[in-house]
Amino acid sequence: MSKETKNPAQPTLTIDAAVSMGQYSNFVSIAHNYNEVLFDFGRSLPGRTDIPIVSRLIMTPFHAKQLLRALQHNIGLYEQKYGQISTPPADAVIPGPSGTN
Repeated sequence: MSKETKNPAQPTLTIDAAVSMGQYSNFVSIAHNYNEVLFDFGRSLPGRTDIPIVSRLIMTPFHAKQLLRALQHNIGLYEQKYGQISTPPADAVIPGPSGTN
């Protein structure tokens, strides 16, 4: 008699209407401690000296590493389809406070 394994039901993703609109971000600051990794996403705007934070995500280091793997995979798929993502020239001015990630 063969032993069958059942896959648990896949979760159904749901999204609130307000969240589904998303937030544009062109800046991220990353901090961590032993238990968690904190991502502050912000919007850097020309002529402003502050960067308003539009979203904060907090996750375990394990989940942050899973996010890294998922991003690497998806960037690879993106570049296969659309070509290499170029990096700015060395002398390009990139907005944001110095010393942030």
